Amino acid sequence: MPHPTPACPRLLGLTALLGALLTACTGTTEDLPVIRLALLTDGGQTLRTLTPGPESAANTDDATLPIQNGVSVDVLANATRYALTRRAGIEARPAPNTPPAEGQAFTAPPAAQFPAGPCFTAVALSAGRDRLLALSDCPNDVQRLALYRADGSLVWTARLPVYLPPSGQEDVPPVRLAVLTGPGTELGVVARPVLGGGSEVLRVAPAQVGSLVADVVSTVNTPVIRDLAPYAGGVVAATDTGLQPLRDTGALNPEATLRAFGTTRYDRVWSVPVGGTPLLAAWRSNIRAGTTSQPLRLWDGRATQTDNSAATVDAFVADLRDVTVDPQGFLYALTATTLTRYDTALGLAQGSWRSRLLLSGLTDARSVTWVLP
Repeated sequence: MPHPTPACPRLLGLTALLGALLTACTGTTEDLPVIRLALLTDGGQTLRTLTPGPESAANTDDATLPIQNGVSVDVLANATRYALTRRAGIEARPAPNTPPAEGQAFTAPPAAQFPAGPCFTAVALSAGRDRLLALSDCPNDVQRLALYRADGSLVWTARLPVYLPPSGQEDVPPVRLAVLTGPGTELGVVARPVLGGGSEVLRVAPAQVGSLVADVVSTVNTPVIRDLAPYAGGVVAATDTGLQPLRDTGALNPEATLRAFGTTRYDRVWSVPVGGTPLLAAWRSNIRAGTTSQPLRLWDGRATQTDNSAATVDAFVADLRDVTVDPQGFLYALTATTLTRYDTALGLAQGSWRSRLLLSGLTDARSVTWVLP
């Protein structure tokens, strides 16, 4: 006897994931919050905002703004603002349809700690989206970190040890960041490649709670780390042998490899804070693998973790640049040229991801996030 279809499958799949945002089964999605998107395209030189229309309806382009050297867009803790990181600085912006002048600049790092000014190249959000860690990598200077609160105020800055990027090596991983917060904890984590292969993990924190200057408290060499994400109160790393948590020392913990993703290589990992356990998305670069595409996989952290039990959102994804999941449970996958939406509620519950191509013909897209009006 077949199982009956739930009257409201979206809410059945989302109840455990999205908490109070979705509390009633109406049979429709009209009363769900309006989601607007912000994305960086043209190699970070264009900020584009978009409101996805209902199924089979047109999208609304809210604005297309030229900017300089965009790095990332990331939704902040209250979900009504997102951080736009550019090489020269960071600012918080409200939902689209707001003039650019209404963006609020984050506090500039002190000149004493950043003598060349900020040259931000990468950022990472904490699991609660209340902290943003930014890496500055100016020419002829050491790398530096700035940790911010969601309101744009500085928590601390740090100077990293001299870094000699590997040269002449194939398949060198990028520098990646993560940030952990908790009672008395404001910890930055940096993974960067080292000469001869492998990575080093630096853990950065103030010597005393409340200090405005942080120091490297430990450095450990590890096998290659290709990406980092906050997960289960710690940090999970994308490695050549699966997704592995970091120990408190910064070392990899291969014994705790997340079996749901198997033991294959991953180049990217994203953690989405929904409910008590975040969603984890992971992808291997098709360019590095020498293939036309690679699967995008998703795990809700609640299903039985057996080998390779993570769901396949899309088996054929090429040149993936970023992933985000909105409060309605839609996953947005941004490639260099396209933006596609997937329904994680139906996908995780029934295996139907109901994909929808939102944008195509993009040029060197870099980052995407959602924001509430």
